[in-house]
Amino acid sequence: MDMLTVKNLGISFGGLRAVDSFSITIKKGELYGLIGPNGAGKTTVFNLLTGVYKPDTGQIILDGKNITRLNTIEINKAGIARTFQNIRLFKNLSVLDNVKIGLHNDHRYSTASGILRLPSYFRTEKKMNEVAHEILEVLDLDKEANILSANLPYGKQRKLEIARALATNPKLLLLDEPAAGMNPAETDELMETITLIREKYGVTILLIEHDMKLVAGICEKIFVLNFGTQLANGLPEEVLNNPEVIKAYLGE
Repeated sequence: MDMLTVKNLGISFGGLRAVDSFSITIKKGELYGLIGPNGAGKTTVFNLLTGVYKPDTGQIILDGKNITRLNTIEINKAGIARTFQNIRLFKNLSVLDNVKIGLHNDHRYSTASGILRLPSYFRTEKKMNEVAHEILEVLDLDKEANILSANLPYGKQRKLEIARALATNPKLLLLDEPAAGMNPAETDELMETITLIREKYGVTILLIEHDMKLVAGICEKIFVLNFGTQLANGLPEEVLNNPEVIKAYLGE
């Protein structure tokens, strides 16, 4: 029932140990949080899990498959998708086209079919439009399907990035600070959206977040990083009241 097993993961940059002996196990279908002070190594862990960086030590096992040395495309096809701390959308494309880009793992046609507009092209495009609209409807973005993604309000741009990640049909969804820059109302809506996504798609979720209300409200277990090493893990109430965790965030 383990979706992700990370064993003794580590990486150094110019002699600085950014992540050291990091180990976690995430059960299928569950929603976990990864927290820690700025500079703790959280995004570095996400970069290791998605092949942006190659670890110096350790193993990454996704649903029983060793993906440690795979590249980013191979890891995405194996079942990991992510969003980014800084929004990365195709700003000059429509909301719908942003999602359709994420459908490349399951829907494709040849270059010749596209150029010549063969029947296979129209069949595939029709199916992609249907799937993309279904995802947008789940995230309450269907009414904005045909507008440029650059013209979306900030909170909806965040949701669109999640929609595009979902389009790759992931087993494990990594969300890097999904509530960053959101107001309280947008954060509450995002919490509902993340919970809905987990329930509807059965996807396992690991998120990085500084908003402790969001973390405590939806995460079933929390891992804490500090200076690249795991400081604590457990239920939200236990972790957030841990004196060592409080000290790491607030100092002496």
